[in-house]
Amino acid sequence: MSTWNRYIKDFVSYMKIEKGLAENSIFAYQKDVDKLFQYALSIQKNAEDITYNDLKHFIATLYDIGLSARSQARIISGVKQFYGFLLLENVIQDDPSELLEQPKIGLKLPEVLSIEEIDALIAAVDLTKTEGHRNRAILETLYSCGMRVSELVNLRFSDLYFDEGFVRVIGKGNKERLVPVSPQVQKEIQIYNDHIRRHQEIKKGNENIVFLNRRGAKLTRVMIFTIIKQLAEAIDLKKNISPHTFRHSFATHLIEGGANLRAIQEMLGHESITTTEIYTHLDQRFLRDAILSYHPRNAKN
Repeated sequence: MSTWNRYIKDFVSYMKIEKGLAENSIFAYQKDVDKLFQYALSIQKNAEDITYNDLKHFIATLYDIGLSARSQARIISGVKQFYGFLLLENVIQDDPSELLEQPKIGLKLPEVLSIEEIDALIAAVDLTKTEGHRNRAILETLYSCGMRVSELVNLRFSDLYFDEGFVRVIGKGNKERLVPVSPQVQKEIQIYNDHIRRHQEIKKGNENIVFLNRRGAKLTRVMIFTIIKQLAEAIDLKKNISPHTFRHSFATHLIEGGANLRAIQEMLGHESITTTEIYTHLDQRFLRDAILSYHPRNAKN
């Protein structure tokens, strides 16, 4: 079974070097393949000996222990990536995961904040505290630029092109995209930098990072979650929100305002337009008005 460890190690290197995936994605794929490895130990099979029926039984065990369809789908995706790699490396001649089907997953609509709720969260930031201007700049950036939390914590000053009105975002797979940045975001980052960050002792290697903790180091994703949860409690917001909620709200409000879906796809960094299309569901009144205004059977009325 020692070949498993070697294959998984090579798979991780492939995802990191060849595919350029983010650390979080690599870690998730590795966890998925580790689950298959544990199952393979129980049936005493090497990776190259696993069959389609073995994989079907493995997926059945995931169902038996109560994993959701969404979690099963993610693990299947990881297994498919792993066997695609083994096929590429000529370790196997046939991919046993090729015919694996994803479980059916119901549409889970993302939680979205109204403009009033976003304004209330931002207003709840205590600017008398040392971290106040930083937290306000963080919320404005999340909402105005539609960033993932991992993109926000890695944002660098060299990514800010305020004179041109853009921010360069390094997304999944190290893919770059340019996102328009509002004057409000520019103002909040400038205030934070002038009044707080510039007077901090910054840890080596973090000189170019925009948002820092009190010790002068890069913020963690968990810290951003904590900031948002505390603000939600402060305004008694009953919705279950996270940094990603601001990204959902960014996209939804653009859709409601009539923005082009392809443009939103580019700003969010979605590889597929189908991922972006989920945001078209939210404002049925907006869609109804659009149909009544532009459909030829209604326009004359």
